[in-house]
Amino acid sequence: MSRSGDAESESESEAEYFSKDFDWEDVRADVESNPSFRYHLLPFQPSKSQSHSDVQAWKRFHVRHSSGKFFKERRYLLKEFPELVSSAPHTKLLEVGCGNGSTVLPILRANKDVIVYACDCSDETLERAKEILGAATIVAFSHRFRTFCCDLSTNGFPNWLVCNPCRDRFLQKPSIYLSDVTQDNGMHSTNPFSLEGCDCCTAGVNFVTLIFTLSAIPLERMPRSIKECFDVLKPGGMVLFRDYGLYDMTMLRFEEDKRVGFREYMRSDGTRSYFFCLDTVRDLFVSAGFIELELDYCCVKSINRQKGKCMRRIWVHGKFQKPVLS
Repeated sequence: MSRSGDAESESESEAEYFSKDFDWEDVRADVESNPSFRYHLLPFQPSKSQSHSDVQAWKRFHVRHSSGKFFKERRYLLKEFPELVSSAPHTKLLEVGCGNGSTVLPILRANKDVIVYACDCSDETLERAKEILGAATIVAFSHRFRTFCCDLSTNGFPNWLVCNPCRDRFLQKPSIYLSDVTQDNGMHSTNPFSLEGCDCCTAGVNFVTLIFTLSAIPLERMPRSIKECFDVLKPGGMVLFRDYGLYDMTMLRFEEDKRVGFREYMRSDGTRSYFFCLDTVRDLFVSAGFIELELDYCCVKSINRQKGKCMRRIWVHGKFQKPVLS
């Protein structure tokens, strides 16, 4: 489901993604004082017909862009989320909305011990991801990369990923846990339960990556999707989040008739995109039970040398932890 091409168009050498090339408040002031952008700020009540599933639209999108040239490896994630490289042996990661594998490919290259479960709403897209990874020079990755088809926003994750008994054990009364996060990423806490011994499921994962995926889900289905991520994480596990930020240039390019909700738009190909402010992201994750570790706007000036234009890109960077069991 992840739409990576338009998000990562600038060159890797220019991309300091967790960056402050400019102040988000300055962009907000510019946008909200500009009459031509006024329609972006108006309340909007979406109709029921506009909240349909766009799974087929995403399948068509990935078929059109199946050559691989549209996508770029997200190597910057290894710097933005160093936990992906420095995690303990046998760490399990779930990539939600993996698309063609542009997120998991650099992770598998950089971390020889991590096990990656990758899901997408399109079987065709998953096959393409396996082809791309198969052609990459990654040592012994086949046993560390497992795909499955899943529309998170409507069906949730399968029980083989985390069974109901394990979910129940994860729901013990939590205690707030932050003291060791900086030192060892929160992955080496003392756990009263041995969760690796489950025979019917993977016993949960240590990380969930949501990279330009949540924005593709209708707003009213986001709370359930995040709760699913919470349930599948082991206590102390983290969601690593990155998505479109409010007043990103791609939002301002949408015409008024493309609005399908407040800060929510539909492209001509039928795929949708939501643009997040920090408060919305915070409310979604905290309401699901997460602890906020990091949350900020990433403001990057991207230069289009061919057109001689400077574009202000705005993304939201976040890390959220599931509390450790008391």
